[in-house]
Amino acid sequence: MPTGKRILCFVGDDFEDLELWYPNLRMIEAGAAVVVAGQKARHVYRGKNGYPCESDASVSEVKSADFDGVLIPGGWMPDKLRRDEHVLRLVREFNESKKMIASICHGPWINISAGIVRGVKMTSTPGIRDDLVNAGAEWVDAPVIVDRHHISSRRPSDLPVFAAEMVKFLSKA
Repeated sequence: MPTGKRILCFVGDDFEDLELWYPNLRMIEAGAAVVVAGQKARHVYRGKNGYPCESDASVSEVKSADFDGVLIPGGWMPDKLRRDEHVLRLVREFNESKKMIASICHGPWINISAGIVRGVKMTSTPGIRDDLVNAGAEWVDAPVIVDRHHISSRRPSDLPVFAAEMVKFLSKA
């Protein structure tokens, strides 16, 4: 169990509700602490389906060194957050430190913009398959892919196996 581990989770408007909340709650259930960071601290963001999530911190204030991994939910949020240099710096630092980078659905858009997918076996929503391939990733249509410290998944129906792999990774780390 990842007891005592700390996970950073990105949030922004139009996040995919289940892809943020399911793994978040699963990590807490497994004993990890989750800090949700958006572009503003203590701001309420709305998911695609209207479910709210209040950020604990601002992405400009958090440090990757304080966390054991990052969760990047999908929805339209990643397309907005990948334009934020603080988000990209954090993801690059997680990658350099070989810490867990868990992304689902459209979440890998952030990984692409951070320049960390070349040579990584990944999955995602089929809608961004070409983006991943063009950025140098090896795309596979599977419920979950684990390649070193990268964990990726396609859609909400894959959340049980996605979260299980996150728990397994953090239990070994």
